[in-house]
This record gives sequence, structure tokens and C-alpha cells, in this order.
Amino acid sequence: MRPTRTQAFVAIVALLALALAGCTSIDEKTAETEQLSGPGENAGALYDRLPQAIKDKGEIVFVGDSHPPYRTVAADGKTITGMDPDIQQALSGVLGVPIRMEVSSGLPAMLSGMLSGRYDAFNGPVKATPQRLAEFDGVQWLTSRTSYLLPINGGIAAQSTDELCGTRTAGVIGSITEEQAAKLSGWCESSGRQPLEFVGLADTNATLLAVQSGRADSAALTQSGAIDTAAAQPNTWRAVAQTEDQGARADQLVLLSPKTNGLGPVFYQAFELLFSGGQYAELVAKWKLEDIAVAEPVLNPTAPA
Repeated sequence: MRPTRTQAFVAIVALLALALAGCTSIDEKTAETEQLSGPGENAGALYDRLPQAIKDKGEIVFVGDSHPPYRTVAADGKTITGMDPDIQQALSGVLGVPIRMEVSSGLPAMLSGMLSGRYDAFNGPVKATPQRLAEFDGVQWLTSRTSYLLPINGGIAAQSTDELCGTRTAGVIGSITEEQAAKLSGWCESSGRQPLEFVGLADTNATLLAVQSGRADSAALTQSGAIDTAAAQPNTWRAVAQTEDQGARADQLVLLSPKTNGLGPVFYQAFELLFSGGQYAELVAKWKLEDIAVAEPVLNPTAPA
């Protein structure tokens, strides 16, 4: 006899707890703050709407790199901390299946890995673009602007992004920050200044190391990443924010899943439940994301070309 949805969900939650205990730990920042509430009456509410292939597999596989505060990958290459474990736990609660994370490096590898079926989803931070939304479903649940981290001691004395013209900034290849740095560089040239040089690297850790080693003058991060890094390393970093005049409009950050796996609409419904059930507001408050939160999730937002 096939188990009922409730029975299956109880069993899955038990397995998820074991998996998380063995594979993913919660960092000190998470452990010291109030945990998110559970799914309550929405527990497993969307299980029946999952694609059959996901039900047969018994899990959803996310991919990600080290990108605080979303994810910090420990030296063992397996332990992942940050806000992604929180959002995955919340999504798992309403979807009724475990969510597992695999570590990769570089946006191109993660996108191609999803298209090949190796991974089911990626939580970014990644910007919605017409090209990406042609192949992927995207659920917007945050916005972002770009900030540049500079060392408090040593380095250049820039007090605003105007003064970054003619300097070098390190950022993640293929990321939102690479696009924003290009816009800032264009602004510099249109203002009669030297362009900003972008040093493309694999992940956020590499960008910070590039600044600390003198290979770059600043590190280009998403607004949430800059806030988190500066708070985690007090008296080490200061941030300057790119302005709208320099092309820094608020980008639509999306959770991506391939259109071929059918998860996009279900993720959207899951986020609707997290918003209506209050878990989204809890996560936003916990990770101090109020400045980049959205009023409601959007499936496949209209992205500027």
C-alpha cells in the first residue's frame, strides 16, 4: 500500500534531520539567534504538486559556491553555513522533501550543471536576465545593489565609488557584480576618468584575498554580502555603494531551476506560503535583509534587457 502524503512527509523529515546532522552544520551566527518557525499547517502542503521525477528521487539538489551570507563553505568542502540552510529548511518544510546542497565553483558550471540534470536549483545570488529566464524559471525573493569593500587599514583612501575610477576591483566571474562594475567603469570613462579594471575570480573568498594581497584595490559584492562581511570582520572592511547614476539599479535576485524539471512554479507556490506564513519575514529579520526584501515573490519577473 502506498503511504499517505502525511506518512511520507514524516518519514522524509526524519531523514532530512539525519542528513543535516551529517552534512551541514549551522554556523555560530545562526545558532545564537532565534530559529525560524516550522511550516505548521503548511507542512508538506505542496508535495503532490512536485514533478514525479523529484518524488521518485526523494530529494531536491541545490548547487552553490561559497558566497556569504548565502553560503560559507568550510575547509572540509562539505560543511555549509549561512542563510541558505535556513531557506532550504523552510522550503523543504512546505514541499515535503529533503533539500541537499552540493558545492561547485563558478556560475557557468552551476548553470550548465542544472541544464544537464545534475542539480535541480540554484539560489544565487543571481540576477534575472532575459537570457537566463529563457532556459530557467526564476522566483524573485530579494533585490540587491552592488557595494565595494575596501580595507580600513591600508589600501586606497576612496570615500565613494567616484574615487574607484582607475583602480582594480575583484569580483566573481559571471556575477551581478561583474555587470555592475562594467557599468561603473563606463560611467568613469564618460566622466573623463580612467576605467575601473575588473579582476574576475571564482568566489567571494578569492575576491577578498585578492584585496588583502594587493592584487585588487576593492572587492565588488552584493549589498547583502558586503553588509555581512563587514559585520563578520569588524575594523577590517568599509563599504562604498554604487549609485543609480552609475548604473546601480536594484537587481532582481532569483532562485533558478531549469524549465525542463518543472520545479519553478512549485518553488513559487512554496515562497507564497513562506510569505503568508511569516517565515519569510523571520528570515529577513534574522539575516538583516530588510533593505533588500520584496513585498511578494514573483515568478519569472520581467527582466530588463
